[in-house]
Amino acid sequence: MSTHTWTPPTGTTGLIFDCDGTLADTMPAHYKAWLALLDRFGIPFPEPRFYAMGGMPTASIIRVLAAEVGVPVIDVNAMVLEKEHTFLAFLDAVAPIEPVLNIAAAFRGKLPIAVASGGYRDTITRTLDRLNVRDWFDAIVTAEDTPRHKPEPDVFLEAAKRLGVEAVKCVVFEDTDIGLEAARRAGMVGVDVRPWVTRG
Repeated sequence: MSTHTWTPPTGTTGLIFDCDGTLADTMPAHYKAWLALLDRFGIPFPEPRFYAMGGMPTASIIRVLAAEVGVPVIDVNAMVLEKEHTFLAFLDAVAPIEPVLNIAAAFRGKLPIAVASGGYRDTITRTLDRLNVRDWFDAIVTAEDTPRHKPEPDVFLEAAKRLGVEAVKCVVFEDTDIGLEAARRAGMVGVDVRPWVTRG
C-alpha cells in the first residue's frame, strides 16, 4: 500500500498515531539509552526483545526484565528518569518517519488526529517538538493518562474520547504487535507502518 495514496476506510472520523517508531524514528536512540542503563545492572535486553516490547511504558519494561533475571530493583522511578534523560541526549539524531508524517499532514484539519503513546509526556512532547509537529495534533495521550497500557486498549480509547469521536470509527497507526493488539481491542482499524520504515 502506498502511503501517498492512503485512503481512510469509509466512515473514519479520527486518526490516532503512535509516536516512537511510527511518527519518529526514535527506536535506535531508545535502545542505546536502555543499554546504557541496564548494562550497569547486568540485565540483558537483546534488540529483538526490545522491539517486541515496543509500546510498553519504561517502568513496566524494567519490572519485567529485572524479575526475569532475579535482579532486585530498588527504585524503579529513578531508573525511569535516568533512561528517559539518557534518551533525550540522543534526541537531536532522531529523524521523522516521512510516510507516516505525510499522512498526518494530509489529514490535519480535515479529521481530528491524536498521538497515543506508551511513552511519558515530557519525552513524547519533546520528540514531537523535535519534528515541529506538536501543534498538528488535537490530543496527546501518554503513559501517565491511563492506568493500563498496551496491549490493553485504554490509551487509544482515551484518545478517541478526547477527540470526541467514536472508537470504532478511528484508525490507528502503529509499529508494534503490542500496539496493533491494543488497537484491535479498542475496536479500531490498525495500520502497521513497519513496511514503510527504512532503517540503515
